[in-house]
Amino acid sequence: MIVECITDTGAMRKSNEDAVEFGIVDENHAWVAVCDGMGGVHGGNIASSVAVKEIKEHIESVFTDKTTAGNIKAMLNNAITKANAAVLKKAESEPEFIGMGTTAVIMVAAGEKLHAIHVGDSRAYLMDGDEMERLTMDHSYVQNLINFGQITEEDAKLHPQRNIITKVIGVHEEVAGDYIVADFKSGCKAIACTDGLTNHVDDNKLFDMMQEKTGREMLEELINTANENGGSDNITVALLEK
Repeated sequence: MIVECITDTGAMRKSNEDAVEFGIVDENHAWVAVCDGMGGVHGGNIASSVAVKEIKEHIESVFTDKTTAGNIKAMLNNAITKANAAVLKKAESEPEFIGMGTTAVIMVAAGEKLHAIHVGDSRAYLMDGDEMERLTMDHSYVQNLINFGQITEEDAKLHPQRNIITKVIGVHEEVAGDYIVADFKSGCKAIACTDGLTNHVDDNKLFDMMQEKTGREMLEELINTANENGGSDNITVALLEK
């Protein structure tokens, strides 16, 4: 199992509001978590760091090579719940942070399966041979318009309200993530990333780069390409590769 993570401020930002963590149990069990904060320079950074810390602590307290598929699903749901409560508590204790929030995407590799959960518009992708699948569907205003056939994927990239997220960690008392499970065989690659990557590297280019590169070299190439194409946001990518 190869596990790699890179976070980059981007070409145009002065601070990084993304956060990333990972853990390795053994050669067949590992996890990564990526969060993209919002709420201003300080609020976004605080929200993402609080959330990813809570996620890390919960997974490390539960996840072993013996954890069943059902328990992994429960673990991921609980990680989102705990992260949401932690960000809310932080905002309530320090009023200048009220309204801050963060996206989250968590991937867990366990044997021949990949489990994922997400809130917001950070994404997970799976490459299996010559096929790539986006595992997550953005919780965003423009994604809703796409789903109802009102705009296309291309329209969404330029839509004036493309930054509106419809589900986020740390803003409401309760939030539920979308859970996904997929086959994760030898040779598969999965990445979790923030929209700083996907806003500047479309799925076709992402497919090509995931086919051509591997390991940390692939992540560095993705970060560099996003920056070359504008780098308007922080960019974070985490990899699980069998």
